[in-house]
Amino acid sequence: MPNEIKVLATTAMKTSLDELAPDFERATGNRLSLSFGPSARIAKMVADGEENDVAIVTDQGLTALTQQNRIVPGTGASIARSAMGLAVQKGAAKPDISSAGKFREALLAAKSLGMSNPVGGGQSGANLIRIFDKLGIAEAMKSKCIYGPGGPAGLIGHFLVRKEVEIGIQQMPELMAVPGIDIVGPLPPDIQSMTVFSIGLSTAAKNAEGGRALIQFLTTPKAAAVMKSKGMETP
Repeated sequence: MPNEIKVLATTAMKTSLDELAPDFERATGNRLSLSFGPSARIAKMVADGEENDVAIVTDQGLTALTQQNRIVPGTGASIARSAMGLAVQKGAAKPDISSAGKFREALLAAKSLGMSNPVGGGQSGANLIRIFDKLGIAEAMKSKCIYGPGGPAGLIGHFLVRKEVEIGIQQMPELMAVPGIDIVGPLPPDIQSMTVFSIGLSTAAKNAEGGRALIQFLTTPKAAAVMKSKGMETP
């Protein structure tokens, strides 16, 4: 389709891009075709040659794709940072997660935890496994963890709404995307793991001009304000 920009993006960016897309389309005459999934899955799709004009993945993922000649050197831009947060079912008691010790106690006390799959799921799942190791609770958490499949259908908030898990941990924008849950807050600073998301132009882009326009648009103060309202931190 003329003027279509095919975007492959991390799920954490979905709420931001859904809100920003109409303004961008009106301003440029382009139409965004948005596909979302866990960062690692999106990076693999791009690496394997999936058709796209623009990709949004972790900064490490974009660096690797540039080295693999899938992203045009010099087009990459960091657009947002995302913290991990913890949420509970609506109206449930909110655990104290003000320190690493309190967070550890809360996890050990919980009967079940919803999280992104650390293998092939969202970046937060891989981050959380490292946090378990750091806190010395990896073995204790194994039987409690319920993994989301990744992508928009794998938002952990849905598991909380359906009362399938007692607590949930995911990127803050992903938790905020689901109404009907209570977000306790971001993980304590001493164990928080921030994820930086970056955008780049595909070396096989069919609409390179539109892709460059989108990259420029997503680095504007207006775009940053929307991302911030959706739970992101911006450069």
